[in-house]
Amino acid sequence: MKKLSLISLTAFFCIVFLPAQSNFHFAHVTDIHVGSTTGAEDLRNTVRDINQQKDLRFVIITGDISEFGADAQWRLAKQILDSLTLPWYIVPGNHDMKWAESGGTGFKKVFGYERIMFPYGKYTFIGLHEGPRLKMGDGYWAPEDLRWLDSTLAPFRINRKPIILFTHYPLDSGIANWYEALSLLKQCNIQVILNGHWHSNNKISAEGIPSIVGRTNLRGRDSLGGYNIVDVRNDSIFYSVRTPGVKTAPYWASATLFDHHFEHDTTTYPRPSYAVNKEFPNVVTTWQFNAEFTITSTPLVFDQSFVVFGDYSGSVYCLDIDKKKIKWKMKANDAVFSSPEYADGKIYFTSADSYAYCVNAKNGKVLWKYKTENSLLASPRAAEGKIFFGSSNNSFYALNASTGKLAWRYDSLNGFVETKPLYSNGKIIFGVWDEHLYCLNAESGSLLWKWKGSKNGVLLSPAACEPVSADGKVFIAAPDRFLTAINISNGETIWRTGQFMVRETIGISKDGKRLYARTMNDSLYALSAESNEPAVIWKLNAEIGYDINSAQIREKEGIIFYPTKNGIILAVDGKTGKLLWKHRVGVGVTNTIAPISKNKIVVTDFDGNLSVVEVQ
Repeated sequence: MKKLSLISLTAFFCIVFLPAQSNFHFAHVTDIHVGSTTGAEDLRNTVRDINQQKDLRFVIITGDISEFGADAQWRLAKQILDSLTLPWYIVPGNHDMKWAESGGTGFKKVFGYERIMFPYGKYTFIGLHEGPRLKMGDGYWAPEDLRWLDSTLAPFRINRKPIILFTHYPLDSGIANWYEALSLLKQCNIQVILNGHWHSNNKISAEGIPSIVGRTNLRGRDSLGGYNIVDVRNDSIFYSVRTPGVKTAPYWASATLFDHHFEHDTTTYPRPSYAVNKEFPNVVTTWQFNAEFTITSTPLVFDQSFVVFGDYSGSVYCLDIDKKKIKWKMKANDAVFSSPEYADGKIYFTSADSYAYCVNAKNGKVLWKYKTENSLLASPRAAEGKIFFGSSNNSFYALNASTGKLAWRYDSLNGFVETKPLYSNGKIIFGVWDEHLYCLNAESGSLLWKWKGSKNGVLLSPAACEPVSADGKVFIAAPDRFLTAINISNGETIWRTGQFMVRETIGISKDGKRLYARTMNDSLYALSAESNEPAVIWKLNAEIGYDINSAQIREKEGIIFYPTKNGIILAVDGKTGKLLWKHRVGVGVTNTIAPISKNKIVVTDFDGNLSVVEVQ
C-alpha cells in the first residue's frame, strides 16, 4: 500500500490526508468474500486491474471482506490488498461481524481500524459499519459507533463541508435503527452514501440522500468478477462497472452532489412503532439501565434481584434491580460476548481477550482466570464441579470450577464455538461452526459421538442454537431450516423435518414434554418432546413478521418468553399456545430473556440496555 500521511491512528479509527483535487476518479470494491470459492482469485484480478488504471486516486472497500470472519481470511485479504499501489480504505460488513471467530474484534487487529475518515478534494469521506456483531439479525448502528459518528460530524455541522459516507448496508430499514444515523447525517452537508451488501448495482434514496450500491467483486456465474470506477466531476458522481482486464462500461448511475439542507425537509418518514405497548398497558418497563455499549450477553439472574451481563467494552456489570443501582463492575481486556454462569457464589464468563474468568458474585473480585490461545465467545456451563466452554482455537475446555485448573481439553474441532453447551447425564453437547454437533464425556472429555446434518456448508452449522434435551433426545434448530431430534445416547437421528422453516431458536418445557420452536415467519410451535416424530401440540401466529433472531426460548412457571430481532417480547402460555402479551423494549436485536417469575423478566439488547419488564 502506498505510504500515507498518518495524522491519527488508533485500533478503532484512522484519519489521513491526501492531495486535494476537484475532479477525480476512485475505485469502489465491495463484497469480496475471501474464503468463498473464488473470492481470493477475484480480488487478485481486481487489484491487478486497479494497479493498471492510471487515473485512479484511491480505493474504498465496503464490507464483507471475508466469507465468515476468520482471521486467516482477513489476513489473506489484507495481503492481497497490500499489493495495491494506491491508498485503500476499508470497513467491515455483516459477514465480518456475525460469523467472526473473534466476534469481529479481530478486524481492527488485522486492518488497524474499523472506522476511517479522510479528505480528498473538497470532500471528506467517512466510513464505518453496522454489524451486527455475533448475533443473527438486521444491521444495527451500535451505540459506540453512533457516538463516534456524532462526534466526528460535530465540526461539519458548522463548517458545512461536503461529506461522502461509505458503509456496508444501504441506509434503509435493513438496518434496524437506520434513522439514527440518518438524523445525524442530515444535520450536515451529506452528499451521497456508497454501499455494498446487495451484491448488485442499485441506486436508492435514503430519505432524500442519494445512495449508490455497488456490485459484488465475486464473479458469480460469470467468468470474471468486477467493481465500480467512480468519477467525481463538476459536482456530480458517476458509477461505471469495470470488468478486470476487459472493459469499463458506460456509467449506469449518477447523482448530483450538493447541499440538501435537510432542515427544510418536512417529509414524514416511517419509523418503528411502539403501538403494541398500548395493546397491553399492564405490561411496563419498570427500569432500564444503559451500558452505552453493544450487549450480546444474555443476563444472568441470581438471588432474584441481582443481574449480571457483559458488553462490547469488556465491562461486566452486576446490577441490583430492586435498588436500581450498580452493585459492582469489573472489566476484562476485550469484549464480553458470553452469557455469565452462576454456581456456588461465583460468576463465570469468557472474553474475547482469550481468558475465562471466575469472579466473586458478591463483589466482582477476580478469583481466577484461565488463558486460551484465541478469543473466547462461548458461554460457560457449570456442572460436576467443572466449568465447560468452547473456544475459537478449535478446542473445548473443562476447568476445575474452584481452582481454574485444566481438567481436560478436547482439540479435534474444526471451527469455533459460540454457544452455551448442554449438560445432560454426564454428557456435554454443543454445536461448532464446522457443520457438526458434538457430544463429549463430561468426566474425561472423550468423544462419544458427533452428528452432521444433510446439507453441507459451514454457515449451516448448528452452532448458534443452544441444544435442549428431554426423553432421551437432544433437539437442535440450525440455519439449514431443519428441526432435528437426535438420540442422546448414540447420536443417531430420530426425526428431522424442514416443514417449519426454523432457524436456531428453540426451548424446552420444565417438565420435558414440549419442545418449543420459532419459525422465520410469524409462528411459534410446540411439539411433543416425547414423540418419535415431529408431532405438533399447538401453533401460534404471533404476527411478528420475518424473524431470524438467534435468541432462545425460555420457560418460567408455565409461560414461555421470546424476544424478536426488532425488540418485541412475546409471552405465551406454554401449554395452550395462547398469546398473553407483547411488549416492545427497543428496535434492534434483543437477547435471550432471563425470566425471574411469570410476571417479571430482564432482557438486554444491542442498544446497550438492560430492561426490567413487569406485568402489573
